[in-house]
Amino acid sequence: MINKEVKLIKPGKQYFGGQGVTYNAGISRKTAGSEKVCMNILPMPPGVHSIPHIHKEIETIAYLLEGECTLFYGEKLENFISVKKGEQIFIPENVPHTPFNQSKNDCIWVVVHSSGDDQDELISMPELTKELDKYKRKSEVKSIKIKSKTSNILSKQNLHRKVE
Repeated sequence: MINKEVKLIKPGKQYFGGQGVTYNAGISRKTAGSEKVCMNILPMPPGVHSIPHIHKEIETIAYLLEGECTLFYGEKLENFISVKKGEQIFIPENVPHTPFNQSKNDCIWVVVHSSGDDQDELISMPELTKELDKYKRKSEVKSIKIKSKTSNILSKQNLHRKVE
C-alpha cells in the first residue's frame, strides 16, 4: 500500500526568497513534501520588484489575484507584459524575468513552479536591475516635479504672508 499523505498548509508563514522579495509560504518540498510542483503567494506593495532572475529548467505560471503588475522579461528585460487582476502568465524555463509593481496599489500573485521549491535552480541576475532604472525614474521624476511645484507654491504663499 502506498503511504501518501494529504497536507493542509495554513497561512501565516513567510520567507524571504533569493528573488529579493517576501513570500507567503504555500505548498513546497519544505511544507508538504512536494517534489514536482510548488505554489506560493507573492504580495507586492507599490514600487517593489524582484531581483531579475531565471529558474533553470523550471517553468512558472503566475495568476494575479489582486491589482496590476508589469512583468519584464528577456535577455536585457527589454520586453514587458502588463498583467491585470484575474489574468495568468506563463514563463518558460530559463527566461530572465522580474515582476515590478509600478501601480499605486498592492498586487498579489499566486505563483506555481514545476519544481518542489521556488528556490530550486534559482539564478539571480542583479546586474539586470539597472535595466529597470528607466522605468523607476519616470515615476520618480513625476513625483519630484509635483513636490517641487508644491514647494514653490508654498514658498510664494509664505513670502506673501511675510510681506503683509
